[in-house]
Order: sequence, then structure tokens, then C-alpha cells
Amino acid sequence: MNSLTNCTVSIIGAGGKMGTRISNNLIGKEFTLNLCEKSDEKIKAMIDRNLTISSMEEVIPLSDFVILAVPDIYIHKISREVSPLMKKDAVLITLDPAAAYADQLIVNDHCTSIVAHPCHPSIFLEKYTKEEYDDAFGGVAARQEVVVAVHKGDESKLESALELISLMYTPVEKCHVITVEQMAILEPTLVETITCMVGTLLKESLEETKKLGVPEEAAKAMLYGHIQIALSVALKGTNPFSDACMIAIDLGKEAIIKSDWKKVFEKENLDYTISKMLKLS
Repeated sequence: MNSLTNCTVSIIGAGGKMGTRISNNLIGKEFTLNLCEKSDEKIKAMIDRNLTISSMEEVIPLSDFVILAVPDIYIHKISREVSPLMKKDAVLITLDPAAAYADQLIVNDHCTSIVAHPCHPSIFLEKYTKEEYDDAFGGVAARQEVVVAVHKGDESKLESALELISLMYTPVEKCHVITVEQMAILEPTLVETITCMVGTLLKESLEETKKLGVPEEAAKAMLYGHIQIALSVALKGTNPFSDACMIAIDLGKEAIIKSDWKKVFEKENLDYTISKMLKLS
């Protein structure tokens, strides 16, 4: 018998993007699952899938785990509604670190809050099936890792929470237990402020290349192939960059990147970014 048997799990925002992904992975497991949703449009879509929608006020007091699958900007408001309803020793799971880091996550003293965010399948992941190749986001077929942090409360709750988290984001290869602050450094700073920004820069660069008359198929072939080799060389050291390439890299940094760009890792900048993301005054 696993530690989740006879548990009750409730998902708030079960009809949203992440709520749907998580629900799909938890339906049919050996515990009671409640799906809560307030959007009429999303409720209709859930009913069309033959899913039962539960009242938050009725099921949260019975829940051992409550998952907030809602956008960051609503975490403060919704956790303020949810927290008083939770029973003693229950666990509140949120999916992003921003609200917890910025003290916008409301948790009762008798409960535990945990943040769990998927890393998404690695660019270096070995894939064997079409389903794995098609699963860029994770949670369907491709293996991924997860970062997890105890925000407040009883750390002994982590073991059973990790079991649930592994099901939420399945198939999971490994869960990395870190702190909320460390998770915030990872996201937004490392993966959104920097990595996602670079992704949009690559897209804009492709468009500029096409404007110069380079056929789109040829441009995409060169870009997509060189994204893979550039990441392999830079992050895994599979081969060194050529001397000529290093000259171009240095000129590119000089032209595109500010010399003080690493200040985005400073706490002051992290706090500012999260406050903007959460639309805090």
C-alpha cells in the first residue's frame, strides 16, 4: 500500500491548462480526487469530458492535499479563501515559486505548503517513441525532472507529497528538493528572464534572416541544427567551438549583451521581476 491510499486530493482550477494536465495524470489513482473549477466555460468543457465538478467549500475540509493550479497573480486571493477551509496537517501544493517567495501565499499555521515545478523534458533527453518526441512540455510521455521546496510547515509531509508530485508530473525521473529562494532563482531568473528571452531572440533573428532574402527552409535548417550543436558544445563540452566561431561569439556578445547583464541574478532584481510578474503595487 502506498502512502497516498485512502487520501483525498483536491485540485483548485482543475479546468485550466495546468489543472487539466495534472487532472489527467491523477484520475483513476488509488485516492479520492476532487476537481474544483469556477469558470463556466471550463466547467462546461469538463462536463463534456464526463468529469464531476466539486464545490471547494465542501471538499477542501476533507482533503489531505490541496493543489492550487491557478495563475500566480491569483494565488494570494485564492489561498486566502482556501487556507481557512483546510484541515489540520493538510498540505497545500502550488506550482510556481513566485507567490511563495513574495509572501503572497497564505497558509494556516496548522498546514504545510510545498511548491513543485516541472523542469520539462531536457533537450538532451534520450527519446525512443513518437509520443516522447511530441511531448515537449512533459507530463504525458517524455521523462522530466521536478524541483520541489517546502515553503512552510512540517517537513515530514514531504515524503508523501513527493509521491503525489511524481504522479502529477509523470513520468518523473527525479525530484530535486531545494529552497523556495533557490527555486525563484531558477524561475524566473535562469529559465524565463534568460532562457525564454533567448528563445524569443532566436525567433526574431530568424525573421530578420528571412527579410534579407534567405529561404525560410534553409534558414530554419541552419538555425535548428545549430541550436542543438551550440547547446551541446556550450553546456556539455561535446566539442570545442572553432577559433573563428569564438571570434564571432565575442563580437555577438559585444553587440547584443550588456556588460552588466549578470545583475539579473541579484536579489534586488529578482524581487523586482517577481513583483512585476505578480502585478504587486
